[in-house]
Amino acid sequence: MEAPATSDHPRPQSLSDLFISFSLLALQGFGGVLAIVQHEIVEKKRWMTREEFVEEWAVAQIMPGPNVVNLSLMIGGRYFGLRGALAALAGMLTAPLIIVLLLTFIYAQFADHPALAGALRGMGAVAAGLITAAGLKLLTALRTSPLGMPLCIALSVACFIAVALLHWPLTYVLPGLGGIAYVLAYRKLKP
Repeated sequence: MEAPATSDHPRPQSLSDLFISFSLLALQGFGGVLAIVQHEIVEKKRWMTREEFVEEWAVAQIMPGPNVVNLSLMIGGRYFGLRGALAALAGMLTAPLIIVLLLTFIYAQFADHPALAGALRGMGAVAAGLITAAGLKLLTALRTSPLGMPLCIALSVACFIAVALLHWPLTYVLPGLGGIAYVLAYRKLKP
């Protein structure tokens, strides 16, 4: 069953369009694709608004598995039902799987080389920067949140303190702060 898409923005034209789009996304953002997915889906293709993207991303984060894979399933399912979800998933996973298998073989040959260790550390810093940039771009979508910008920022800071500074497990922090945010949003939205 296909979910109806809003008519105020474009949609994928076919299952092939979904597969190719998510294949290209996966290849562009190898190692962290949030910034690229947000740019492509919201700004370039306009399949979703920023607010829709933030809502879908929030759901993708609480589901088990990689966030962007969950998001691809939801976007594919939104436009073409189960077939769309599977096409988007296949697009998101096929090329990276092939690349990882090739890189595993190459890494096994050069694992002891110091330049390789330095390159991997540098890539980690770049990925952190991309995630931060995407988060800052999406910050404006919080203006329409029922919780309001100050409370959303306070919950984000509390999450950062709990996970990064206090080293509490995310498995406790996410349900705790997420539950608080859910209850507060429910109360504000309740008629």
